[in-house]
Amino acid sequence: MEQEKKKRLIVIDGNALVHRAYHALPPLTTKKGELVNAVYGFLLVFFRALKEFKPDYVAATFDLPGPTFRHKKYKEYKAKRQKAPDELYEQIPKIKNILREFNVPIFEQEGFEADDLIGTIALQSPIETIIITGDLDALQLINKNTKVLALRRGVKDAVLYDEEKVKERYGGVKPEQMADLKGLKGDASDNIPGILGIGEKTAIVLIKEFGSLENLYKELDEKSEQAEKIKDSLKNKLFEYRDQAFFSKMLATIKCDVSIDFNLKNCLWKDFDKEKAIRILKDFEFYGLIKRLSEDKIDINSYNRKLF
Repeated sequence: MEQEKKKRLIVIDGNALVHRAYHALPPLTTKKGELVNAVYGFLLVFFRALKEFKPDYVAATFDLPGPTFRHKKYKEYKAKRQKAPDELYEQIPKIKNILREFNVPIFEQEGFEADDLIGTIALQSPIETIIITGDLDALQLINKNTKVLALRRGVKDAVLYDEEKVKERYGGVKPEQMADLKGLKGDASDNIPGILGIGEKTAIVLIKEFGSLENLYKELDEKSEQAEKIKDSLKNKLFEYRDQAFFSKMLATIKCDVSIDFNLKNCLWKDFDKEKAIRILKDFEFYGLIKRLSEDKIDINSYNRKLF
């Protein structure tokens, strides 16, 4: 008897994919002059994920306008990021409408980032979970139950990260240590300061040696034999920027306890109204995607699995 396949949930990092698609694809407009390149790129990734992973459940997350709890604690958080053009943001409602036509629930929460919602969903998910994203912030969520498909270049090149892949990429650092790593080296893309003068290589050595930021400073305070081997110049930096290191770790840590109404059964990838789905794709003149929708047989019946 053929072994039953694992039940699987995919969680889409909406804003990350929208930004990646918008910047990866050239301007694409409908006959009416409506810019839809981000919509098209998003759907390319979405359809590919459906075909490749054949999920039983699907959910999407998006950021909401306005400050998050991180911005309130640190007004410089992500301050160096250039604001995306209005043409990008104008495409997000279109993408949400399409997701609704496919019966995909959308999770948003004021004061939190999409990453926090993804972390909360992944923690509550009792089945294999694959996060589809355009950045690497979600790597800290990886465990035996959770993987991350991260786009590298454009919308076609991607890497599926599991625990071993993270350790391979970051010199042995585990997914659960990624926030500790950022506490030391910071994150320029999010404007997380870290410790001035400590780069990724040094941060990796320290985290591998001491396991966590908390244990590193515990051993420094106790002047353990291990801590005393650290060069004085580096030790001085660690003491000088202690508070900043822990603050940076806090900023980098994805919250996994956001109060959201998540129920796996509500994320069931079920039959959708294919005629309505085709109609909305026609509105955007995505005729190639309509063909793919038919050829790949993107519906629950094609997966032939028992429901959770």
